[in-house]
Amino acid sequence: MPDDHRSVPVLEFEDAGLSFGPRRLWSGLSLRVEAGEFIAVLGANGSGKTSLVRAILGLQRLSAGRLRVSGRPPRRGADDIGYVPQQRRIDPLTPLRARDVVGQGLDGHRWGLGRHPGRDARITAALDSVDAAAFADMPVGLLSGGEQQRIRVAQALVADPRLLLCDEPLLSLDLRSQQTITTLVDRRRREKGTAVVFVTHEINPVLPYVDRVLYLADRGFRSGTVQEVFTSATLSDLYGAPIEVLGANGRILVAGNPPRSESHHHHDGTEVGVEHV
Repeated sequence: MPDDHRSVPVLEFEDAGLSFGPRRLWSGLSLRVEAGEFIAVLGANGSGKTSLVRAILGLQRLSAGRLRVSGRPPRRGADDIGYVPQQRRIDPLTPLRARDVVGQGLDGHRWGLGRHPGRDARITAALDSVDAAAFADMPVGLLSGGEQQRIRVAQALVADPRLLLCDEPLLSLDLRSQQTITTLVDRRRREKGTAVVFVTHEINPVLPYVDRVLYLADRGFRSGTVQEVFTSATLSDLYGAPIEVLGANGRILVAGNPPRSESHHHHDGTEVGVEHV
């Protein structure tokens, strides 16, 4: 590895592929993510987004090619990755304060073990970075969904990672909370140069911040700028069906009826990957 850590890509896929038995999710994926970049990952359920996240976290081995995080093979619990999961309500009776949850990002979820020097100061700084100091000592189960998600972002940032990996972090949040989370993530990458890989089922909440898009589908993938990927021709080719991309009031609308195998649904019944209008 070069002596200058900053010269090493934060994340790099080289001709990567992932299959489960005879089913190939994706292959030939080459992607280089530099410090401070904001990459949005989109696609229908079943297209391989979750497997991509698991591979980056060191939880899923590739079938082909190579993957490097900060120049090294991915490994579980790496400090250079901060992980923000989907928002799920925390039980109101959970006996943890917000600052305790953030501290788990340093302690590795081990009680009393692996305490970092300056731990309390780092937790306070992480809470401040997501504007959560006001409820740092509140029981985390009593916070709103948006407030809980802020705490998860703080937990992901407390170890000062090079890569912030966000796995559908806006699901189940109202529009105001979505805007808060995306703004906080963007602020972090601009102030600290943290790279962002943001998995989402809808481009519009992150549209103001995105540098490039990786779009996964059963028929392959495309990567590039929003303008390059979100075209009628590109998405029609990916889905194998006529898809129309419309722009209106600073938003992107995708209209079409993909084949049944592409028309996966999330648990709440809303279609992902292609938005009908």
